Amino acid sequence: MLAVDLIRKKRDGKRLTRSELEFLLRGYVEGAIPDYQMSAWSMAVYFQGMEPEEITDLTLLMAESGDTIDLSGINGVKVDKHSTGGVADTTTLLVVPLVASCGVPVAKMSGRGLGHTGGTVDKLESIPGYQVELEPRRFIEQVNTIGACLVGQTGELAPADKLLYALRDVTATVESIPLIASSIMSKKIAAGADAFVLDVKTGAGAFMKTERDAIALAETMVRIGKLADRSVSAVISDMNQPLGSAIGNALEVKEAISHLRGERFDRLTELSLELASEMLLLAGHSDDKAVARDLLESKLKNREALQTFGKLIEAQGGDARVIEDPSLLPQAEYVVDVKAPIAGYVHTVEPLMLGEIAMELGAGRVTKDTVIDLAVGLEVKRKVGDSVKTGETLVTIHANDKDKLAVAQQQVLAAFTIGDSEAPGLPLIYRRITTKDV
Repeated sequence: MLAVDLIRKKRDGKRLTRSELEFLLRGYVEGAIPDYQMSAWSMAVYFQGMEPEEITDLTLLMAESGDTIDLSGINGVKVDKHSTGGVADTTTLLVVPLVASCGVPVAKMSGRGLGHTGGTVDKLESIPGYQVELEPRRFIEQVNTIGACLVGQTGELAPADKLLYALRDVTATVESIPLIASSIMSKKIAAGADAFVLDVKTGAGAFMKTERDAIALAETMVRIGKLADRSVSAVISDMNQPLGSAIGNALEVKEAISHLRGERFDRLTELSLELASEMLLLAGHSDDKAVARDLLESKLKNREALQTFGKLIEAQGGDARVIEDPSLLPQAEYVVDVKAPIAGYVHTVEPLMLGEIAMELGAGRVTKDTVIDLAVGLEVKRKVGDSVKTGETLVTIHANDKDKLAVAQQQVLAAFTIGDSEAPGLPLIYRRITTKDV
């Protein structure tokens, strides 16, 4: 078997067998197949696509290329969630305690942020004492005891994907839906959950800019799950403005706590309840979405989800007092309001621009080695469709550096468009996709 023959085969639009894909991946990981040949194969995939069974074979081979997590010691159906990334997306910190408070185990491994997209692990590290690394035995024991665990990814999950992703990033093949889908699903499968709920973002602040592309990606990932004997569903959600109000690590934890305390109900709460409902359905906890939704809302109202979050924090060495006293989280030295220069209605709020401003303040990473500032970020006070008066606050900036603060003050207003006419609010959820749809 020769790599050039497999490149030619894919170039001509033919399906590669599992053994042929295994030859390519193994050869690439071991260094026998050079970058230029895998680049050629990736470009062939970009133009020719892959058949569903072929994508599933690729996904499973990448999942099997490194460590896999055995969650068989956890009682019940283990359900995970994944977001394709956005701005002010704090759903994990709401969904995990919500679902766990209903008795469904959530053994979740999350990553760190890079660029304008925040990482759950960074947010958790803003809680004093919180440990994001646990031994596998303790990880499983904690889920069986309190129903949830939230840690950073451990071991070498899907190293073939890691190498291939880095190559795609510099060969203009990142946007290939088969390669995106297999990249995401290989890590989810390697992490050991039985079922996955996928939050696929679409819009200005998302990787998939159009609803059509988001649906195509979601359908591909759900189909992979179906062919790989996993239960999977997907929600297409909006990212044409920040999802929540907080952009920045400690600020997002504080916002999540306010939601769990029942003090707020907005787009972030709504999407979290939608994703959590899907997780209860996939776990077999409920066969009626309305019943699942009612149960989850009750867990918010009676603060059981909040208490579960507190137990999770305490079990992982964190200061659980933060659920009642968020001031224990890191605080920025400078807190400054940026006010509306005119009255009117908010027509647009650019999520990518605000995410990048927060990153420049120190809330995100330019490279994986960047040291982030857990206290800084933005609080977005107005969303699309809101009315605003002259002098009312649009954004509150939290900063620890005067120079960065000054730059942020100059940039923030450019993220907003305010018009004279009323502007309709943006939809939140565009579509739900299940295995029946594929």
